[in-house]
Amino acid sequence: MRSRFAASVAALALVLAGCSASATPVPSVPAATTAPATMAPATSAPATAAPANLTIFGASSLTAVLAKVKTTYEAANPGTTLTISTDSSTALETKIEQGAPADVFLSADTANPQKLVDDGYGVGPVTKFAGNLLTIIVPLGNPAGIQTPVDLAKSGVKIVTCGPTVPIAKYAAQLVANLATQPGYPADFVAKYNANVVSQQDNVSAVVSQIALGDGDAGIVYATDAKTSTQVTTVAIPAAANVPATYGGVVVKASTNLAAAQAFLTWLAGPDGQAVLASFGFLPAP
Repeated sequence: MRSRFAASVAALALVLAGCSASATPVPSVPAATTAPATMAPATSAPATAAPANLTIFGASSLTAVLAKVKTTYEAANPGTTLTISTDSSTALETKIEQGAPADVFLSADTANPQKLVDDGYGVGPVTKFAGNLLTIIVPLGNPAGIQTPVDLAKSGVKIVTCGPTVPIAKYAAQLVANLATQPGYPADFVAKYNANVVSQQDNVSAVVSQIALGDGDAGIVYATDAKTSTQVTTVAIPAAANVPATYGGVVVKASTNLAAAQAFLTWLAGPDGQAVLASFGFLPAP
């Protein structure tokens, strides 16, 4: 009797153990609740064309074209606002390194934006977005009688230029050196030209203003700058001696709108931006 009772207890224990084991598997609900986490990265990618307020630092020679760029770009990108600040490329590069807030730097050369990249202030590589050529400007009436570039070496001619670190001054120095090798130019052409420099301005726009006011007899500027004033006229430069200028831009690394800044720079180097630049006489980048 006791053995049958013991057997019954044992059998009951086995049944209870089996029921307990079948009730212990982890419910599937918690596993389902963790699934959405794996989808988060796909929904968190930022939109590169999101509206933004961008500050554009641009070379002085870009002043007129950037006014049009502002209107065109803002119309094509509702909600985006461009604030334009222009000066010599060298001055702007220095300001950025000193902490001036900017999103994009557009220079009249590639050396200044490359310096920002090399020093850790710009996002490389440098984007080449425009080209330009040089010309000689004189005041209306041409009081000094500048007929050809060789006349820049005549005694008494007053030449206005920029400081030696400004891109236009570097291009002009190369032009003068090139002219010195042309037939009919004196061996001391470079020295005589330098002796005639009476003023060094901060940027190329200031050179145009000085010549327009008659405060100088001649200046070497970008071809596009000569078109910005009705008070100056130009003197042709031999094509063999002219110096092509290449404009380069970078996104400033400290920008709080890196994606939007890069989108603007890409636009400027693309068909729409190039159309605006061409309407002001700029050439495609080499």
